[in-house]
Amino acid sequence: MEFAREPVLTSALGQLSPTSAKPWRKISELRFKRVQASFKRFRKESKSKSQLMRRRTIAGNWKMYKTAQQTAVFFEQFNPLIEGVGNCEIVIFPVSINIPTAVQATEETAIQIGAQNLFWAREGAYTGETSGEMLHAVGATWVLVGHSERRQYFNESDTDALRKTQAAIEAGLMPIVCVGERLDDHKAGKAGDVLIRQFAGGIAGLTEEQFAKIVVAYEPVWAIGTGQTATPQIASQAHSLIRSEAEKRFGREAAQQLRILYGGSVKPDNIEALIRDPEIDGALVGGASLDPQSFAKIVKAA
Repeated sequence: MEFAREPVLTSALGQLSPTSAKPWRKISELRFKRVQASFKRFRKESKSKSQLMRRRTIAGNWKMYKTAQQTAVFFEQFNPLIEGVGNCEIVIFPVSINIPTAVQATEETAIQIGAQNLFWAREGAYTGETSGEMLHAVGATWVLVGHSERRQYFNESDTDALRKTQAAIEAGLMPIVCVGERLDDHKAGKAGDVLIRQFAGGIAGLTEEQFAKIVVAYEPVWAIGTGQTATPQIASQAHSLIRSEAEKRFGREAAQQLRILYGGSVKPDNIEALIRDPEIDGALVGGASLDPQSFAKIVKAA
């Protein structure tokens, strides 16, 4: 399948290596139960004749940016800007060692905190890795899986993504499973083939119960950090293909419930055009999420 074309640029990508963290179990459990109850209630209440309405999610991936102090300062500025905003879920993924700081800074808000990566084992001799259980214990309720930078720089495979997704769900985390084509695939018109392969290897192996607990993010690698954004048409085509693959494997209702976010140079000036498409259920925001003013504009526009 070949998507509509547009000029592309190469991207300069950052990366995060997770680190371990400690306590905050009580906060973590309370936050997750609140998130889980909210999501279940939304799904139950939002059925219509044609499809299930999907709640929008705006997520900010901070990659390897911000110290603990900078994290605290961000939320001091950001929290008041989105006070009372209820049009979407807000999730921020800081550096792993700053998750406790972020959790504490958002304790009295609806903002949720996630990790950028996890390992599939609960514990063991895996130097430098962090398990889902450890992330949950410090207050994380979400986690990114299979991000393009993990695939590019650390050679993570679709099989790795599947194992991490299963581990995340077992640990009580909600995974955002990332898929998307690279620049050469995009130029060759192979974007659809890549998405089908990534879905088959990284998502189709889930059980129906597990599939109901994930979110998918389409992130065309050629658009990440480049300033080049996929048009709503390109994004919509990709999202439709992903949903089609989900329907083949898990059934129509499950596919209609699946939230699919777009990620790739999302900014305040393009979020409205993207989110207007019914196939786009939110955004995974990179650089624009680092600035409280910019990210608040994106959240409000959604």
